Amino acid sequence: MDLGLTGKVALVTGASKGLGLGIARALAAEGARVAVSSRSRERIDAAAREIGARGYIHDSNDLEAAPKLVETVERDLGPLDILVANTGGPPANADPLGFTQEQWEDAYRSLVLAPMALVELALPGMRERRFGRVLAVSSSAVREPIPALMLSNAHRSGLLAAFKTLAREVAADGVTVNSVLPGRIATDRIVETSGSMEAAKRWAEEQVPARRLGTVEEFGAVAAFLCSAPAAYVTGAAVLVDGGLTKSV
Repeated sequence: MDLGLTGKVALVTGASKGLGLGIARALAAEGARVAVSSRSRERIDAAAREIGARGYIHDSNDLEAAPKLVETVERDLGPLDILVANTGGPPANADPLGFTQEQWEDAYRSLVLAPMALVELALPGMRERRFGRVLAVSSSAVREPIPALMLSNAHRSGLLAAFKTLAREVAADGVTVNSVLPGRIATDRIVETSGSMEAAKRWAEEQVPARRLGTVEEFGAVAAFLCSAPAAYVTGAAVLVDGGLTKSV
């Protein structure tokens, strides 16, 4: 299938590794002109070289830096056609009331305010050009809260509702707004939450219907489709990539 991404300009944040890098790689493989961002110059330059993208330093929590990032990417590569908002997960705690106010505020900034800052900058141009794809990397936690991930459970659900609202507003302008919900994917994040990759694999063999962890490549393929031209009639959706783990309808 031709995804119609050749020459499209895409920005993927949090893309020095893991899910963000997997999405960026998939988009670049389809011919998109990809910008990737991260807080680390060394890591993002290495990632950009690996997939044939262009790297930018950006701290998603620095909301005032969002305009500069979008302006620089559009100056270098052209107007944004695709925005993929990917942010790291907040800390875990077995006690759902064991987080400080500062941790709550940081999670809100990272998981809600930071993506919306970029969306607000990208959407007007997309609507004017009558094409745009906005995608958030969320979590299966928005469907079924995950123990110990209170901050992610609470805030990612808020962004999901915001995206659903935006999707209805911009659908007639040729712009889609979707979320992709990873389950247990083999990344550094799963190591952090599980203790080790071996422990994560054992858990998946017992709990995930597919009997394994998902791969970054499988996740990136779904994300790339949602950013594609053929996916023009898919908007306001939250697409699970979880090997059947989520039980809710």
